[in-house]
Order: sequence, then C-alpha cells, then structure tokens
Amino acid sequence: MKNEDLFSRYSRQIFIDEIGIEGQRKIRAAKVLVVGAGGLGSPVIQYLAAAGVGTLGIVDFDTVELHNLNRQVIHNENSVGTSKVKSAESFVKKLNHQVNYIGIEDKIQTFNAEELLSRYDIIVDGSDNFTSRYLINDVCVKINKPLVYGSVQGFSGQVAVFNYKRSKNLRDLFPEPPFDEDVPDCDSLGVLGSLPGIVGSMMAHLALKIITGLPVTTNQITLTDTLNWQFQTIDF
Repeated sequence: MKNEDLFSRYSRQIFIDEIGIEGQRKIRAAKVLVVGAGGLGSPVIQYLAAAGVGTLGIVDFDTVELHNLNRQVIHNENSVGTSKVKSAESFVKKLNHQVNYIGIEDKIQTFNAEELLSRYDIIVDGSDNFTSRYLINDVCVKINKPLVYGSVQGFSGQVAVFNYKRSKNLRDLFPEPPFDEDVPDCDSLGVLGSLPGIVGSMMAHLALKIITGLPVTTNQITLTDTLNWQFQTIDF
C-alpha cells in the first residue's frame, strides 16, 4: 500500500494532535497479544486491527458455537463449528490485510504462558475464568509486560490496566482467586450482547493509549453498571 493510501486510511487518527504520524508509526510497530477471541476479544481484535496494530496475536482453543453470536461480533453463522482463531483471522484479513496476524490455537497454561506472552509488547486479557486471569497476570508481572484486563457478566463489567510502569497488578486488588465453580459465569447468568462491546472497546482504547504513550490511569479499576448506567472508579 502506498504511503498516501496509508495516510488516508489512518488519517482520522493521525489528525489527533496527541497521536499524529509518530503515534501511528508506534501503532504499526506494536505487537499485541489478545487472549480469547470471544465476547471481549471480539471488539478488541476488531478495533486494534482497524487502528493498524502491526502484529496481532490471538490465542484461543475454542470453536465458534451458535450461542456465541449474540456478542462475539467478529464471528458469523458460517463460522459455527470452526476454530475461533481461524474465524478471527478471516475477519482481520478482510478488515485490514496489512496486519500481521498470528493465530495460536492453544490454551494458555503454566508450561507455555511465559513463552507465549514474552513475544508481545502488550497483553490484553479477554479470558473467561479466574485460573487463566491469574496465570496471565502473574506471568506479566514476572516478565514485566503491561496487562489490559476486563470482565463482563449480565449488565456489569470491569476494566483496568495492570503492571504498567511499575503499577499494581491483579493480586494487589484481589490477592487470591475464587474457585471458578463458585463464581457465576455467562453460561449460567448470561450477558447482554452489547456489554462486551462496551467493555472490549474500552480495553482496545487503553491498549492504543499505552502504545502511543498517552496518559493511562493505573492502580484503579473501572466498574460499569449498564443496567443503571453508572460508572465508578475504585483506587487500590
């Protein structure tokens, strides 16, 4: 793609004084790993690819199911039964062929987490269980990678940035994880499809701010109650 076409494509970002051409170059040079191509991962993948993130890694071991489609917007009816990683790749390539897409059809576990995460500049956690969330958090602390965190359920969501410029991490907020079986999830309580779009877009926005060096609030979690349309921040 010619330079003038690149400028045209990303001009609405470049026109922002705080980003400019230099910021767009940072976006193009960035390597971001998104854990999970589901409800939260979908809008994250969508907006990071649209913004022109140079290398986008997606790790997920699951396949697309029909009940995913109310919220996992990068997948479609033709994707049902295929791997989420392959479906996400098809979406990204149609949206922005310049993105270096790295699909990882695997589950992040103790033995492979450090190797997978160490290849990227920023980790965005869209996983749906506490075992994975704490593992990802702990590895990010160990290898000093910034982590964008989010979760959703029903009408409520959370988003935070952990381990960025020596900031606090998930264990400073919640020292120990609950047992997964003790915590209701989307399978039991459901989630309104647009909620992951809201929270996932916030996560993508934070990742882009980190990439471009814009101010990012740390040691704080944002709680979103979309039923009563209330947003609250809690310092920790």
